Amino acid sequence: MDMLKGSLWDKILIFTLPIAASSILQQLFNSADVAVVGRFAGSGSLAAVGSNSQVISLIINVFLGLSVGANVVISNLLGEGKNKNIQDAVHTAISVSLISGFGLIFLGFILARPILTLMGTPDDVIESAILYLRIYFAGMPFIMVYNFGSAILRSKGDTQRPLYALIVAGVLNLVLNLVFVICFKMDVAGVGLATLISNALSSVLVLYFLMREKGDLHLDWRKLTINRDYLIRMIKIGVPAGLQGMVFNFSNVMIQGAINGFGASAMAGSAAGQNYEFFSFYIVSAFNQTTVTFMSQNIGAGQYDRCKKIFRICWLYSVAIMGIMVVLFVVFRKFFVGLCTVDPLAIKYGCIRILVVETFDCLICNYELGASALRAMGHSLLPAIQTIFGVCVLRVVWILTIFAHFKAILEPLQAFAVLMAVYPVSWIITGPVVLTTYFVMRKKTFAYLVNSKKSGAL
Repeated sequence: MDMLKGSLWDKILIFTLPIAASSILQQLFNSADVAVVGRFAGSGSLAAVGSNSQVISLIINVFLGLSVGANVVISNLLGEGKNKNIQDAVHTAISVSLISGFGLIFLGFILARPILTLMGTPDDVIESAILYLRIYFAGMPFIMVYNFGSAILRSKGDTQRPLYALIVAGVLNLVLNLVFVICFKMDVAGVGLATLISNALSSVLVLYFLMREKGDLHLDWRKLTINRDYLIRMIKIGVPAGLQGMVFNFSNVMIQGAINGFGASAMAGSAAGQNYEFFSFYIVSAFNQTTVTFMSQNIGAGQYDRCKKIFRICWLYSVAIMGIMVVLFVVFRKFFVGLCTVDPLAIKYGCIRILVVETFDCLICNYELGASALRAMGHSLLPAIQTIFGVCVLRVVWILTIFAHFKAILEPLQAFAVLMAVYPVSWIITGPVVLTTYFVMRKKTFAYLVNSKKSGAL
């Protein structure tokens, strides 16, 4: 795909839809995990699987952030036309993915019990939750390779082949879930093992695509290396993004700890409701990746007015599509939660979560797309700091003060609604701050780049 010339409305949509479809399909398969374990193994097993999502994100986000850095670096090189340097960047990215993946295996095994204990995971759930988390982390090298490999392919506009890999792996995951949980009665271990095997398949397919590439993105195992300059650039862009996600999920882990205090039914209902938040979030996440890739290439080519248009189109698309999904999930919330659990109390908790959180999900677009545009311009630390304070710190304070106060005087379902309100409140505060920063920094950055090119400094 030529991101530097031609119409943007169609190219952005063509680029984004496979990314969104990949994430949504992945969540559909994860929802199938939840539905299978919830219906055939019970609420305790559902709680064990569902309570791990924030823990997993907390531990791996820094490394996934590096894949964003790889995308920006390679996209910049493509936009600048520095094709001879792309090979070093590609092999650096794959090397980093393998090193981080194997490192995460040990990190996950060591931290599984301490983190789940700190979260207040109930005694009747914790052993199953630890088992699932450790099996999941055994597949971390595959997850890292898939994400870095997909970022490399996306940098040149190829979002379709990562989708194909995910479809094949997802179908395998669904089949293995049914076989392991229903036929072999493997419970939580069966879901974890099915996920590990399917992640292995998706990573192998992405590596195969890269090895078959004929151009500058071709992967040659004999050339695996770490180029110091490109690694530093990836770290500067990726680590702040990853730390933002890590701290972001730290606050969500605290929220999960508060949810755990309501018991297994609340944990199961929250896990069921959260599934549908992921669907709408993955829309804005897809446009995040589109914003980063398109803007990075066009910044490399010096087309700054085109960058402004890219941001505007991505924001409008994400708000419109997310809005449709929000209406669907909120109106039919009881039906959707009922797909994952038959526990009447869990259904009540799940419906509350969807009503309070999902209704305001479109607000995510403001700070997510604003932060992605800033990263494309090379400003990764600033939106990370703003999001940490505007979202993470606020959520921790809310849990320790407002929620703690109302939990003591309200019925459990009402107190749960107060806890869930922390999400939209944090979005309302953070969105305008990040958007304002984007517009201010865009003006300064593009003016600096234009003047530098004129003076010959760049």
